[in-house]
Amino acid sequence: MSQAVHPVRQPRAMRGLGPILAVIGAAAVLAGATAWAEIPAKLSVHGEFVDLSVYRYGGRLILDGLPLYGSRDPATGLAFTYPPFAAVALVALEPVPFWLATAWWTAASVGAMAGTILVAGHALGRPVPHRLVALLTVGALALEPVWQNLTFGQINLLLMLAVLIDLVHPDRRWSGVLVGIAAGVKLTPLVFVVLLVLIHRRAAAGRALLAFFATIAIGFAVIPGSAKAYWTDNLIEAGRVGPPELAHNQSVFGALTRLLDVPAPTLLWLAVAGPLALAIVVVGALWWRRGDRVLGAGFAALAMLFASPVSWSHHWVWAAPIGLALWSYNWWASIVWTAVFVARPFVWPPWGQSREYRWGPIEHIIGNAYLLAALALCVWAAVRLSAGGMAVPAADGHASLDQKAHR
Repeated sequence: MSQAVHPVRQPRAMRGLGPILAVIGAAAVLAGATAWAEIPAKLSVHGEFVDLSVYRYGGRLILDGLPLYGSRDPATGLAFTYPPFAAVALVALEPVPFWLATAWWTAASVGAMAGTILVAGHALGRPVPHRLVALLTVGALALEPVWQNLTFGQINLLLMLAVLIDLVHPDRRWSGVLVGIAAGVKLTPLVFVVLLVLIHRRAAAGRALLAFFATIAIGFAVIPGSAKAYWTDNLIEAGRVGPPELAHNQSVFGALTRLLDVPAPTLLWLAVAGPLALAIVVVGALWWRRGDRVLGAGFAALAMLFASPVSWSHHWVWAAPIGLALWSYNWWASIVWTAVFVARPFVWPPWGQSREYRWGPIEHIIGNAYLLAALALCVWAAVRLSAGGMAVPAADGHASLDQKAHR
């Protein structure tokens, strides 16, 4: 006999959320506008859409029939480091004038941020009005990972939206495919396949793996020589994407490298990052199964950032939906979490040119701010889980099975 389904009793913090978020959003707009106003002056140091230039360079190499790896973009001095499928998927950017590619890419990234807010709000059981979406999207520009994505011309905002769509709706016919394609562009989203298995969505996990292997096959079909070079020689070279000790590398490998004053030994990195990442993705699976699919996906993203040898600060765009989800439980936690990613503390100590090797204890704490904030959040989440009986908003607007069990 089927049980009656009851509406979720929203946490107190969710009541009257619209007016409160409007005020916070307005403040965020001011902060975002201030941060964005400074970007043109900083482009020569922090951006100039260098990653977008490298994406276009990869497309140019494919069109010219040249090897994808082993050379550097003349405009930036950077090499293409993504899997071969990424270059194939982005080849359409190369024939377009750079100014037009920049405008299109920026608009698509901002749209992806707005889409993430919409998807997250709906999954939390609190659909966000369009005007508030616009307000929060502009306010999100104050988050360092977001504005760094825009100034570098990075792809992370687009990948985040694709992954979130699959993870909050894993029972749809094609769910998992977007996760697999995202992993084909950047390998790190493979951690979300683990999450899908842990939440017993094995069909979606299978589709994700099939889509990922399809991206590998496409790479070998289009550029077989470069694909072979990537999967045999380039895959595990952490240093190929930049100095791992740089403060902007907010990963376990980066933190260990700064502590040891030399690149961390592979076995030590795996011994620390592996168990941490696994524990965090398990916490994410438990939160997802308790009903909060946004935080569940967010914790899996944190596991990804912990496990990757290089997690540049602009990879931490998941801070935005995590902050939105945290608002449901504790306003102050959400505000403090967001403030960390607005303040950008990791650049307060001296950084660059290996100056991170001379950091003292306080500088290590400040210089690993993103990593430590994420670790504190995961501890809070685990403690809350162990307390049991928590009420969380379910993705479909109904009580989760765990909530029913505690009635």
